Amino acid sequence: MAFTDSNRHRHFSPEKMQKLNLFETDQMFCDIYCLRPGQAQHVHTHAGATKFYYVIEGEGRFTVGDRRVRLGAGAVAWSEPDEPHGVANDSDGDLVLLVAMAPNPNR
Repeated sequence: MAFTDSNRHRHFSPEKMQKLNLFETDQMFCDIYCLRPGQAQHVHTHAGATKFYYVIEGEGRFTVGDRRVRLGAGAVAWSEPDEPHGVANDSDGDLVLLVAMAPNPNR
């Protein structure tokens, strides 16, 4: 087991959403996503993997399957394996997410 402070992993870019790794194991990965207003992670799928987004700060519009829902701090959205998902920061403020996926597609 190890420890980290997610606040130290935050970084924003005016060009595109930032994916910042908190930790990774053979079974899963866990990232911080930082999105400025107008930035997005386009809708996509992961074969055989479950993914979740936990809103740490801000609010955004999440797509899971054929549903689009606005979520704010404390909310969770998740996709089943092979289910389309994505997020857009269509708000006026920054959006910070905790994101994890298992199994880890990078291993």
